[in-house]
Amino acid sequence: MTREHEDLLGMLAEVRKRLLIPAHGLSDADAARRTTVSELTLGGLVRHLATGERLWLQILKTADGSLPEGMLDTDQYAMSETLTHWLSAYEKAAAETDEYVASLPSLDIEVQLPATPWSPPQPQFWSARRIVLHLIHETAQHAGHADIIRESLDGANSTAQLA
Repeated sequence: MTREHEDLLGMLAEVRKRLLIPAHGLSDADAARRTTVSELTLGGLVRHLATGERLWLQILKTADGSLPEGMLDTDQYAMSETLTHWLSAYEKAAAETDEYVASLPSLDIEVQLPATPWSPPQPQFWSARRIVLHLIHETAQHAGHADIIRESLDGANSTAQLA
C-alpha cells in the first residue's frame, strides 16, 4: 500500500468517525426522527452511506459501467431497519472498501461509471483515487448534516461528544 493509499483511507476513516459520533446512544425512534424540513434522519444518513459505499465498491470492482442494483433507489434515505442494523452494515461496507482499495497497486486505475438519468450522454471514467475522494466528500458532507440533526434532537453535538 502506498502513502497515497494510507492518506486517503486515513481521511476516509476520519470522516466516517465524525459521521457516526452523532448517532451514538440514539434510540431507533430518534434515529428515524426528522428534525428539519428535510427528509434526512440520522438513521437514514447511515443507511445512505452504508449503501453508497457498497455500490461504489461494486462500481470500482466491476469497472465496466454496469449499474449496481439499488443505485437508483429513490427511498435510500429512509431508515428501513434498526439503527444497529445500519451501523453494522456501514462498518462492514467500510471494511470491504478499505480492504479492496488497499489491495490496488495504484489508484490510477480507470473505472467506467454506470449510466444514470443524471449522467452526461458520453461514458464517464473516474480513477480509483477520484472514487475514494468522492466517498470522502460525500461522508464529510453528511457528517455535517448528522451534527445538525443530532443537535436538533437533543442539543448534543460532535464537539461536545469529542471532549
